[in-house]
Amino acid sequence: MSELITADLVDLDLSADTKEAAARSLAERMAAAGRVTDLDGFLADVAAREEQMPTGLDGGIGIPHCRSAHVTEPTLAFGRSAARIDFGAADGPADLIFLIAAPAGADSDHLTILSGLARSLMDPAFTDALRSADEPERVAALVRGDEEAADDGATAAADGATGAADGATGPFRIVAVTSCPTGIAHTYMAAESLERAAAEAGVELVVETQGSAGFDKLSADTIAAADAVIFAHDVEVREKGRFAGKPTVDVGVKAGINRPAELVAEAREKAARGEAGAPADGSEEGSAPMDAGAAAGDGFGTRLRKWLMTGVSYMVPFVAAGGLLIALAFAIGGYEITDATSVADHFVWTESASWAALLFQTGGAAFTFLVPVLAGYIAYGMADRPGLVPGFVGGFIATTIKAGFLGGLVAGLIAGAVVMGIQRFSVPSALRGIMPVVVIPLISSAVVGFLMFVVIGKPIASAQKSMTDWLNGLSGANAVILGVVLGLMMCFDLGGPVNKVAYAFATGGIAASDPSTGSLKIMAAVMAAGMVPPLAMALATTVRGRLFTKAERENGKAAWVLGASFISEGAIPFAAADPLRVIPSAMAGGAVTGALSMTFDCTLRAPHGGIFVVPLIGQPFLYLLAIVAGTAVSTGLVVFLKGLRKTTRPETDTDPSAYPAATGATGDEPKVAVAV
Repeated sequence: MSELITADLVDLDLSADTKEAAARSLAERMAAAGRVTDLDGFLADVAAREEQMPTGLDGGIGIPHCRSAHVTEPTLAFGRSAARIDFGAADGPADLIFLIAAPAGADSDHLTILSGLARSLMDPAFTDALRSADEPERVAALVRGDEEAADDGATAAADGATGAADGATGPFRIVAVTSCPTGIAHTYMAAESLERAAAEAGVELVVETQGSAGFDKLSADTIAAADAVIFAHDVEVREKGRFAGKPTVDVGVKAGINRPAELVAEAREKAARGEAGAPADGSEEGSAPMDAGAAAGDGFGTRLRKWLMTGVSYMVPFVAAGGLLIALAFAIGGYEITDATSVADHFVWTESASWAALLFQTGGAAFTFLVPVLAGYIAYGMADRPGLVPGFVGGFIATTIKAGFLGGLVAGLIAGAVVMGIQRFSVPSALRGIMPVVVIPLISSAVVGFLMFVVIGKPIASAQKSMTDWLNGLSGANAVILGVVLGLMMCFDLGGPVNKVAYAFATGGIAASDPSTGSLKIMAAVMAAGMVPPLAMALATTVRGRLFTKAERENGKAAWVLGASFISEGAIPFAAADPLRVIPSAMAGGAVTGALSMTFDCTLRAPHGGIFVVPLIGQPFLYLLAIVAGTAVSTGLVVFLKGLRKTTRPETDTDPSAYPAATGATGDEPKVAVAV
């Protein structure tokens, strides 16, 4: 294992004046040492991580860091800045800057070393030694642990405080969990900070760090003996239900680093007041999965969108798998394969018809889960695991009474609301253990079943039928307008919530065993429009490359494949760098394509696949013509808008903060930074 840091990776006179320049200067040292293979690609990953959360820490420390495919081995570079650089810390700029680089598949040994460094940064003696060191070799030795910093006696004082607190009643006990998106630095810094604050307060604290190197779970006995819990996290705490019923302080990971003493005091106050913590399922309001990153001021509309997106995100894999299996079945056996007998009763290994029937019936089985999964995970987004049972039950009832996707949406929302309502009731501590296993599933399923079967199920089914009949009757101007709207939605946020609403609307229509012609037209329009943005950006970088940076031109090469595969996210790097020009251009092309697809009466039986499912498209040549037309419109518009600028960006303009690396479809919302 190579050394994490060497003297060549230390700059005691860092001259950069911005965090981007500092990262580039230190990354260049890594590249010179052979630790980074693609400087710009690595810096793009660093910038993308910085967008998630500023990496400045109180005490004059900046720790830009990321996991990247462009890193060969875990590496750390250090820079000391006399001018100080702003990394977003509450107490001002930083003079100690650590650039931490970890490979995408870093081993646990290296990550353990990095976590040790993160903990050391919470030690004033360590940072003082870094500020006074006059040789790069000494800094490297300090970071590696080959040389120890002088101890100012704080540890001994803390030990004394702890001992003094261990009176006849024993110490106050806290268990904590820390985690951050990358799991390299903040996770372990928060742990160290909390441990120090607890020691100074005479509190016994044990931390579970849920980082990139995995996590060692706290023992059940340790959790049971704890008087309170602290969660300092920016990602969902894994297996949160273990901490049920205890007074809980729930904050972001930076709060654990910057104000640990306040958190320890708050935990003691909650315990003294006898506050009950989260229920056994961990589903206290605000702790549902889609609320983990919610801001305190999020309104009902924002939370509703997150709940619905939870259901859609879990449903999409079923749509893709089932839809493509059905598409393959049609390609092999033709549309008459829908009338084949069950392969459980008749399957001949040498007959293509049997294989086609197998694919069709397997895909159909996957499709039967769509509405229950949608409803179940909407309820899960609202109320965590207790919402799953009534959500799935309500979704299945919606399928049974032919209420379709509209019924699934309503069932999921009702199930989540019922569970959240039940959880508001105070119950004796003796009953808390059976609440998530028996009481909540029993009562919530009964309530949801009654409402769906008897009260609202039939009206919803009637509304679903009316909508289906309307789609079947679409023609002329109405169909074109719908195509325009769907095209605009698909290209607005490139894989975000609006895009997913349009996609879910389309896939819901073709999920039926016998989808209507109108539903097949909608699916065709949605996929065609979704292919336009990356194809347009790829074409624009080809015909007018001087309007784009080198990084964008490289992303353009990948965008050809992503667009052809119906992965709208291929245009995100361009939209993030220049949203005011790229997004309107993409929407214009998507609207044209959606309208033309509807005008040409194109149909599609597969929910995904891009050009690779052309044989399953009705009017395939006209369909491709619609895509070409929309791509041409988007390309022409983005080139025109970029050309209006008086000067073009120079070849060397590769600001990584503006160009996140293009990836495959992730379903994540784009982080848009206005760059006009």
